[in-house]
Amino acid sequence: MERVDVLVVGAGLGGLSASMFLAIEGARVLTVERHPGTSLHPRASGQTPRTMELYRFAGIDNEVLGVSERASGGLRITVASSLRGQVFHRITEDLRHLDLSTATAAPWGMAGQDVVEPVLAERARKAGADLRFSTALVSFEQDADGVTAALGDGTEVRASYLVAADGGRSRVREALGVTVSGVGAIARSLGIVFEADLGQAMQPDLTDLYYLQHPEFTGALVNTDVPGRYVCSVDLRPGQELTQDELVRLIRLATDAPDLRPRIRWTGEWEMAARVADRFAVGRVFLAGDAAKVTPPTGGMGGNTAVADGHDIAWKLAAVLRGDAGPGLLDSYQAERKPIAEMVVSTSLHNAKERMFPDLDLTGVPGPVDQIALTLGFRYRSGAVLTDDTGDTDLLEDPVRPSGRPGFRAPHLPAGGGSTWDLLGAGWVVFGTPGWREATEAVRADTGIALKFAERGADFADPDDVFGLGPDGASLVRPDGIVAWRGQPTDRAGTLRDALDRVLSK
Repeated sequence: MERVDVLVVGAGLGGLSASMFLAIEGARVLTVERHPGTSLHPRASGQTPRTMELYRFAGIDNEVLGVSERASGGLRITVASSLRGQVFHRITEDLRHLDLSTATAAPWGMAGQDVVEPVLAERARKAGADLRFSTALVSFEQDADGVTAALGDGTEVRASYLVAADGGRSRVREALGVTVSGVGAIARSLGIVFEADLGQAMQPDLTDLYYLQHPEFTGALVNTDVPGRYVCSVDLRPGQELTQDELVRLIRLATDAPDLRPRIRWTGEWEMAARVADRFAVGRVFLAGDAAKVTPPTGGMGGNTAVADGHDIAWKLAAVLRGDAGPGLLDSYQAERKPIAEMVVSTSLHNAKERMFPDLDLTGVPGPVDQIALTLGFRYRSGAVLTDDTGDTDLLEDPVRPSGRPGFRAPHLPAGGGSTWDLLGAGWVVFGTPGWREATEAVRADTGIALKFAERGADFADPDDVFGLGPDGASLVRPDGIVAWRGQPTDRAGTLRDALDRVLSK
């Protein structure tokens, strides 16, 4: 029987991210995927600055930007009858006009899932992860000490924990008996990856996305990172099946090119749906990515949420496995990630109504939230964040005007020619006034936890006190860049040690 720390099921964006970050943290991780390789479909294209921050922690941010010629070109979103037909409205011309320089040092990315997944897989392997494709999970059982799994190749694996990132139809979730809530199925769609010469009809230097409201169908058309390769998605009627000739005809209608001879490279049916798992964890098994939530692609938040799921559960599992944290830290995974999933799904649903399905009934669905705030101004509320709840119940803030409050991302400020975010991602960081250096060193020596100190005025500049340290305070920032605690106590070392113990559930 093979023994590992964590068994990851599924090698999409969520599973590969979890595998990569776990391996970087030193965990023994085995990842199994029933498909023969990474995705051939661009699917979840685009990386938010938050995702690029996480990729920077892994040292692959520049590589992800490098695999996409569109990476720095931005995003144009158009709602139209067809590529050259009537334009109903433009949602955005170019993301480059959004000035987020006071919120983050990270750029937007525009790479497709088909070129990003190999980067994640290679980084995970280099860090020591064992990735096995064409290998399915057959069954699993968990007990108080771990999970025993049977694989399709006859291997039996014993793991301390299991991360299920096996997609929207997650067999692991079903085996756990976890129910889902939400609107459910919206449409049955067919994705078509094709190659053709469309001339200059689509802009090659940016992600050019069209939501199509054609008299004969509803769908989407977008370019990819491969020149001359495009993805056309069309919604199918109940029971409808399309022949090769019908696929060609639909592509011609979508592109307004009646004589086009597209070379169809791949087709795949998928369900557009909106569902959130009612539980993100059962015992030693955790749901991530589409296994935890399925969202309409309108808004580009599904893949980015999967990456964040993978990172969140990875650093927490690694802390518990090392003995830095108690198992109670893992309770914060659902507490933090489920509210994000719910906001992502509801906002994507409202986008779908605006862009594709005007008759979609969203009665009872919460209203949309600002996507920039959801991307960079979100707040975690859990036992892994120590907040003063007196009148401070905000779940989102304007990331251009960060507050430094616990639960929000740490402010991006000048630090040594770079950013405060250059100090994050590898352990915990105390940002404080000069008197906190000795306290930080004492707590690090006492606990053995990777804890760095950054001094205001020497290591980073904060003339406007964005961190909210006051004249003699400190802020404790987690490995994911989230402020866990801040205060101005007189007993510095004792209070810092207590805050760290409480956050880590020790």
